This record gives sequence, C-alpha cells and structure tokens, in this order.
Amino acid sequence: RLRASGVRLVLVTLTSMLHDPSHKSIPEVGKEIRLEQHEIDVLRKLAEEWAGIADLPVHKGKARLWQKLNDLESERPMVWINEIPWHEMNYNDELSLSCKDPWARSQEDLMRKIIYQWKHMPGDMILNPWLDCPLSIYSTDFGIIEDVDLAITDPASDIVSRHFNIKISDMDDLEKIRMPIISHNSGATEIRYRLMNEIFSDILPVKKQGQTHIWFTPWDFLIRWWGIQEAMTDLIMRPDMIHAFYEKMVQAWMVELEQFEEQNLLSLDCNNTRIGSGGYGYTGELPGENYDPGWVKPHNMWGCSNAQIFSEVSPEMHWEFAIEHDLKWMERWNLNYYGCCEPLVGKGHLMKKIPNLRKVSCSPWNNTGKVITELGRDYVLSRKPNPAIFVTEKFDTVQARREIKDFLIQTEGECHVEFIMKDISTVNYEPRRLWEWERICMEEVTRFKMK
Repeated sequence: RLRASGVRLVLVTLTSMLHDPSHKSIPEVGKEIRLEQHEIDVLRKLAEEWAGIADLPVHKGKARLWQKLNDLESERPMVWINEIPWHEMNYNDELSLSCKDPWARSQEDLMRKIIYQWKHMPGDMILNPWLDCPLSIYSTDFGIIEDVDLAITDPASDIVSRHFNIKISDMDDLEKIRMPIISHNSGATEIRYRLMNEIFSDILPVKKQGQTHIWFTPWDFLIRWWGIQEAMTDLIMRPDMIHAFYEKMVQAWMVELEQFEEQNLLSLDCNNTRIGSGGYGYTGELPGENYDPGWVKPHNMWGCSNAQIFSEVSPEMHWEFAIEHDLKWMERWNLNYYGCCEPLVGKGHLMKKIPNLRKVSCSPWNNTGKVITELGRDYVLSRKPNPAIFVTEKFDTVQARREIKDFLIQTEGECHVEFIMKDISTVNYEPRRLWEWERICMEEVTRFKMK
C-alpha cells in the first residue's frame, strides 16, 4: 500500500478535451507533489467500492445486450444517461470532494460520479474491472480560439448562453486554420501510470488508454468562429467560401488522425466507450479480422459525424455542405454513427449513402413516425428523449412514461433502439427526477418485446 510519508509523487495536469474552441490547451507538465495519507485513503476506499460493483455478473449480461443492439440483433432497447448537471446532483454528500491535490481531486471526482450513477440511475451502464490511465496526448489544435460573450444564469453551472464574435469573415481568413500536430509525452504518461499503480494496483488493475472514439464535428467549430447567422447566410451567398473552410477543417482532422495512427496512440472503442452522441460501442464486428492488438488502426474502430447547426437546412444542402465532405473521414472506420441534436427526418436517403453507417441519432425534434419509416431496422435508432421534462415545477412521471411508451409503440417492436437521456441542463436541483426517469425507462424497455 502506498504511504504518504517519504514518497514523492508527480502530478500531471490532465486535459478533458483534445480540442476545445473556447481555449487553447497546453501540454501536460509534471510537478512533484506529496499526497496526504487521507487522500490516499479516500482514493483507495473509492477503488474498493468500484471493484465491488465491477465484479457483479450483471455487467457481462449488459455487455451482451449492447453488442446485440449494435449488431442489429437486439433483444430489447438499451438505456444510458449522459451529460448530467452534476452541480445539482449532490445527495447525502456523495459527490463532495475531500482531496486537495489537483490530481487526486480529479480522480476522486471521476470515481464518485461513476459510483453515484451506478447507485441511483445506472440504466444499462457498465463498469470496467480496472481503471484507465490516459496517455498524455497533446494537439496543437486548429489555430483559432473563439471570441464569445457569455450570459450566465446559474454560476454553479457550465451551461451558459453564448454570443459568438466573428473570427472568420473572408477567404483571407482561411490561413488562420492550421493543421494540428500531435505529440505524446511518454514520460508524463509513465509518471501517472506508476502513481496510479502505487495507489490502486492491489485493488484494481490500471491500464493505459490512448485516444478512443473521436468526436468529429467540423461545423461545431466553424459556427463559433463564423457566427451562426452569418454561416447560414453564406450557404447561399458565399457557397465557395463555405466549401473551402469546411474542407480545410476535414483535412485538419484527417491530418491529426494520420498522426494518431502513425504514433500508435489509438485505443479500441468497441466497449463501454460512448459512440457519437449515443451509447456504448460493443459490437461483434469490431475490432475486425485485420487487427493487431499492439497497434490499433481506424478500421478497428467506430467513426462519427454530425452537423447540429443544420436543423433547418434542406437535404440537398446538408449533403453538399457537410456529409459529402465527411465521406473521406467516415470511410476510414469500420462502423459509423451519424447525428446529434439536428432532426434528420426527410434525410434518410442521405444516411443510406454514408459508408458503414450503423447508428443514427433520433433527437426529440424529429417527426418520429417518419424517421422510423425512413430508417426501419437497417440502423440503430439512438433516441434522445427531451430533457425539458425535468424543468417543470413538478416532475410529471406520467408524461415521462408516456413519451417512452409512445416511441416504443411506433417502432412496433421492429426497430433497434437505444434511449440516451442527455443534454440535461437542469433537474431543478432535484436529483430524484433523473433517478425516477431512469426507473421508468428501464421498466418500459425491460417489458418491451422485440418481434
């Protein structure tokens, strides 16, 4: 067991995202620290609780059901909750942090949230019987940082309204977009890996983890630099400029992917990794036959794309200014996920042109009946119930159940479905609302029979 006295540890500052338009990330820097004994005790106690949960046989059964879903052989719809307003969820101090050191605090936060979700709103979540040690990967990014004005209604929340100030206005700005350079600080990785093993290895194994599923979404970046109204207008007024900037963003992601592959920094995502804006990636079709366990390649993994800002864009323009460019990215992966919040009704014929497409987002703003008709059993429908149900003065359990049942009835037991409750801005500081929604959803999907 690791003891604080006489042991010097090294902190490596983790970055939560490889790319974030709001700020420029910095490479990880090693810094010697000394953990207090109570911090070690806290982390080890959480690891013991984690290990007890991960050892439950239910996880193997859930993994089998996720795999059946993603292989289009589903036995029932699957359920997962993500993008939770954690600042509103603390119950009986289960999320209160006691560690002071930044690394220990971030690890404690991660473990408490996972254990909390398992206790109160697990759905079909799965805990690994190990802990991940992320590789220390750094990207120089795309060269532009957003200029934004914020409107904050709840200081405790990171959900804010944004007004984007224009960074792209003419073709000369194309040079502002840079090709990213990827690097791996193997020394920093080893420092963190040794630290985690000293703390956890007699309770849980520690495994190094490279870059798993990549959230590929050029439009999410472009509108924050371009301006939403301006970009939508330029689809008509300056289409050549749109094509030039979007294509360069696709190229930037492709350049980055090549470096991930060349440097052997990819890790499999056919497991309890989130895929696109949906659920887990378990599937019998990955990693596939052409697989080297020592060197993961894109064709062993899931890809994804979306164009969230294209909610009101015609199918023809959606194809021309997004999907047609995305094809070169999506061809690299063995399976793909498409969509997020944008309604895709009326665009099913576009989905059928996407190579290796397996899962399609079905946001609450779709005409549900038409989407089901267009996509049928050919894809997994990644259903996103409307999180606005949590905002009302009193949580309406009857409505929550009705919305879930109505969608299932419309599928007539013939569609492959996952329910992903996400984008939850608030539960009105009543955590039990989300717990209750999970209970209701699990009741409905477990009694639902596939034909």
